[in-house]
Amino acid sequence: MPRAGAAAVVTGALVLAGCVACAGPGGTTRPVSATESGTPGASGTAAQGPPATQQPSATRAASSPPPRPPGAGRLTQTSAFPTVKSTAFRNAMHDLWLAVTTGQPRLALPAFFPEAAYAQVKAIASPQSDWQYRLWYDFTLDVAAAHQLVGRGAKFVKVIVANEDAAWVSPGYCYNSTGYWHLPGARVVYRQGSQLRSFGIASLISWRGDWYVIHFGAVLRSGAYGEVDDPEAGEGYPGPPGGC
Repeated sequence: MPRAGAAAVVTGALVLAGCVACAGPGGTTRPVSATESGTPGASGTAAQGPPATQQPSATRAASSPPPRPPGAGRLTQTSAFPTVKSTAFRNAMHDLWLAVTTGQPRLALPAFFPEAAYAQVKAIASPQSDWQYRLWYDFTLDVAAAHQLVGRGAKFVKVIVANEDAAWVSPGYCYNSTGYWHLPGARVVYRQGSQLRSFGIASLISWRGDWYVIHFGAVLRSGAYGEVDDPEAGEGYPGPPGGC
């Protein structure tokens, strides 16, 4: 598997803009400290999920359009490795944070893996129903749980992404018919009063060179309830690698 570079940090003012779940067992998430200079933390061991297949890595050009194009999920997947340095990614994290602080999950819809893309990815019966009644429903519950945790007056600080934990998931694994990049355990860092706090994003996966949230609070759960992925005082630790 090619390494896409050291951990990255997304900070600063955000511009307003509008693994895939395995039907079987999935990986676990624990929230490697990272700095903007690119110094990675502990990278962990090889993924316990599907083996990675080498794919060309690429980053979005700085001049590409900031918003994610409408209908992108209906286009064909690519192997481009997503960058966290694009305006589109910063907008997506803004949308996610806005959903958490308002308790309105639909505000994060541009950051969530598109239903049309999921229909292309999953080699299962009725992937659209699975997206609507499992993935999106779980996401709404997780947003509500994060909203209760964060409360009022919290301020977004940054998102920590450990690129070295990303792996290409090949077609045929986890009931998938097409491949994608998978990244577990990114960290959303915020300030609550004078204290720095954080929580994780259980899984990001790629579509056409962009990261999207697919599991927010947990990959698997035993009931209809929301979860927050590894809330911590301080920045916490992204990762570990694994899952699909």
